[in-house]
Amino acid sequence: MRNETRLAFNGFTKQIAAINSVGSVAEKFTVTPSVQQKLETAIQESSAFLKKINVLGVDEKDGEAIVLGVGSTIAGRTDTNQAARNPRGVGSLKNDTYSCKKTDFDTAIPYALLDAWAKFPDFQARLSGAIVERQALDRIMIGFNGTSAAATTDRATNQLLQDVNVGWLEKYRTKAPERVLNSGKVAGKVTIGPNGDYKTLDGLVYDAIQLLDPWHRKRPDLVVLVDRNLLHAKFLANIEGAADNENELAAARILANGTLGGLPIEDAPFFIDGGIMITTLKNLSIYFQISSRRRMTRDEPERDRIADYQSSNEDYVIEDFGLGALVENIEEAA
Repeated sequence: MRNETRLAFNGFTKQIAAINSVGSVAEKFTVTPSVQQKLETAIQESSAFLKKINVLGVDEKDGEAIVLGVGSTIAGRTDTNQAARNPRGVGSLKNDTYSCKKTDFDTAIPYALLDAWAKFPDFQARLSGAIVERQALDRIMIGFNGTSAAATTDRATNQLLQDVNVGWLEKYRTKAPERVLNSGKVAGKVTIGPNGDYKTLDGLVYDAIQLLDPWHRKRPDLVVLVDRNLLHAKFLANIEGAADNENELAAARILANGTLGGLPIEDAPFFIDGGIMITTLKNLSIYFQISSRRRMTRDEPERDRIADYQSSNEDYVIEDFGLGALVENIEEAA
């Protein structure tokens, strides 16, 4: 790297060392809890989607879902001449459990890119931002695509990080299969079209709402997460088929309101192909274990790069399984 880049990079590493009270960041250290929280906040703030869900620190590596909420109705009446009043507990009877697993977030940045950034006064912010943004995107990808936590992951085989951790959708498949629809008239498919299981995607969403607990089905904060390809097909069909006023109005309404089955559409990066999920965004959580983040940042001249090694113990959690439903393997009917 150039001399001016070296000065900028040294300033970056000295700053990290100072805020973590360590002598050198070239040796692995534990990120202090206050700095860890600031880093977690930066990761969350870098993504519009992560800002809408829960990203929470927990003390224990294993436990039960912790977001406060009442998992059923609470209004009622008791004849106290016959029995004592029995309050509903805070939390759901269908709580998920979590087990935070060590996840590596290691980033290599080539000298050439650092040299290009060195001339800017916000060099440190650019470098930090690049590291933070990639961690945010990877977390979303794992949340929707993760199916296992391998001892050694294989990025070539699992390009969507399927083997890094068990994500939200896999939690539904394994812990609440009664709320998953993945097959219809044709085994292994849920078909849409005149001859399909459902005539329209709206009809499918409307019916899938019935997989939620009754007291959640009309919540005002329900959204539908949907594969962008399914959305594209729906919008395109309405727009290209706008041969009369009714179709024109339908297309305009869909594009303006962004709804499916009466629910707002939430654009979710890296969501699975051929799938929809109905839930509230606050029903999705990422837990990280406090004081578990480790870090090391060093120059690697033998590779003409700098490397930032970070790891964190974390898990993906469904707060209330009764507040969600998953439909997958959606295809157009033949």
